[in-house]
Amino acid sequence: MDVSRQQLGIMTGRKAAMTFPISTAANGLGESRGSGCTPRGWHVVRARIGEGLPGNAILRGRRWTGECYTPAKAAEQPARDWILGRILWLSGLEPGRNRGGRVDTFRRYIYIHGTADETHLGKPVSAGCVRLGSEDMLTLFPQVAVGVPVFIGDEPPQSFLSPGGS
Repeated sequence: MDVSRQQLGIMTGRKAAMTFPISTAANGLGESRGSGCTPRGWHVVRARIGEGLPGNAILRGRRWTGECYTPAKAAEQPARDWILGRILWLSGLEPGRNRGGRVDTFRRYIYIHGTADETHLGKPVSAGCVRLGSEDMLTLFPQVAVGVPVFIGDEPPQSFLSPGGS
């Protein structure tokens, strides 16, 4: 994931086979609990949530509320950070940096997830998670298994998400 470009890439070897615009944290990069920042470094997809749900399913607490996103719901809650369709829950791989203690990505509930706020993709506006457009999330989700490594940082394209681990 290249935060400076606000892009997530699926890598085949050292080349991005696909890229998606994302939105990372408005507070920038950082690992501390309560910071509202997107954590840096190497992570792994620890859980996949939402398979089989409608693409606009509203998720709260990693569970489907039974509702689907609509413009009317958005009008009722204009400031809500909608988590839609699918979640890839990340876990840090670097003890002391993004794993354990006050910097634990998994315990901070950091996800890659679908969003309704697609006008802000390409800009850092999230509360810490990595947002993707709902259709992009539906494209990405089936290609990513539990255990896939994910790198987050201001790095060159070879550090994007790599399903094959290469």
